[in-house]
Amino acid sequence: AAEKRGRQGERIAGWWLRLKGWSILARRVRTRAGEIDLIARRGNMVAFIEVKARASNAALDESIDERRLARVAGAAEALAHIYLKPGDDMRIDVMLLAPGRPPRHLENVWHGG
Repeated sequence: AAEKRGRQGERIAGWWLRLKGWSILARRVRTRAGEIDLIARRGNMVAFIEVKARASNAALDESIDERRLARVAGAAEALAHIYLKPGDDMRIDVMLLAPGRPPRHLENVWHGG
């Protein structure tokens, strides 16, 4: 059920991002450091996006932690040379999804450390 909810969440997040003017470059990209759920571009910004879908809004608040964000950041670093063009900026975003609520897009959530 969690896997199905995750895949559905990624589809919804991709749809939401496209409505906001983003192009989806890739989905579920695996690296040694970890997996990136979505890679998206808008202008010269490339976002490496972790998607979290939970059965309740309350469960979303516990779904993201520093360890998970560090893995996403490591995977983003490993992939940056593939998806970034000269002059591009990159960031780590999180999309939070729960039934009955619009997706929450948290921008630039990782600052290293």
